[in-house]
This record gives sequence, C-alpha cells and structure tokens, in this order.
Amino acid sequence: MIKLIASILICQLAGIVGAVFTTPAISGWYVTLNKPSFNPPNWLFGPVWTFLYLLMGISLFLVWNKKDSKDTKTALIFFAVQLGLNTLWSIIFFGMHLPLVAFLEILFLLFFIALTIIKFFPISKISAYLLTPYFLWVSFATILNLSIAILNS
Repeated sequence: MIKLIASILICQLAGIVGAVFTTPAISGWYVTLNKPSFNPPNWLFGPVWTFLYLLMGISLFLVWNKKDSKDTKTALIFFAVQLGLNTLWSIIFFGMHLPLVAFLEILFLLFFIALTIIKFFPISKISAYLLTPYFLWVSFATILNLSIAILNS
C-alpha cells in the first residue's frame, strides 16, 4: 500500500511542480498567444493532467511492485526520465515562454514515453496500457505546441 501511495504522489508531485510554472502563465502570457482552432479550453487541462498523473502513478506502482530485476530497474529509469521531461516541458513552455524550444523538448518526452511503454509491457501489460492515454494526450500536446510555436513565431 505504501508503494502505491508513493507512486501516485511522485507523479502528482511532478504535476504540482509543473503547475507552479503553468498556473501564473495561463491568465497572463498564455492568453496573449495565437492558438489553433483545436486548442482545448483552459479548464480542461487540469482535470486531464490530474487523471493522467493518477494513471501514471498506478502504472509505476505495478512495475515497481514486481520482483527486482535488471529489466525492472531499467524500466523504472525510463519512467523517471520521462517524468522529469514532463516537468521540464512546463518549465520551458510556461515558465520560460519558449514554445519552439518546448516543442523540441516534447519530442524527447514523447520518445521516452514510448520507450517506457515498451519497457513496461513485458513486466506488466496493464501498466503499459495505463500509459497509453498519456502517450496519446502528449501526442496531441505535441501538435498543439508546434501549432502555437508556428502561429507565434
């Protein structure tokens, strides 16, 4: 039970750190940007990310709770890298106001999410499936990020 709570808290903490940079920018800098027609309403991002971090936490728990092996340790390292990249994106995009740099960074994030899913799959198929909505949302966010970078260059 402690590992489950810790797994969820680790992921939610990444979201909280990202929110520290995101929240002030939403009503300030972000409002001034040109956005594509498919940009979701601002209120949608918080609930979606909270849910995705919950799924990520459960996914992390399912792998972390497996027997220690080289494959498990490698999978957890990939997970940690993608989680760090996730937080870094918010800092670059919202904190530093650099959409083009954030786009380049999100490509690395998407790549590491895919690698994490691949590494998780042999350990826990459910864990890999739980990361699929996250991969899909970040894929959408990548297109949105690129659109914003182009519209505001």
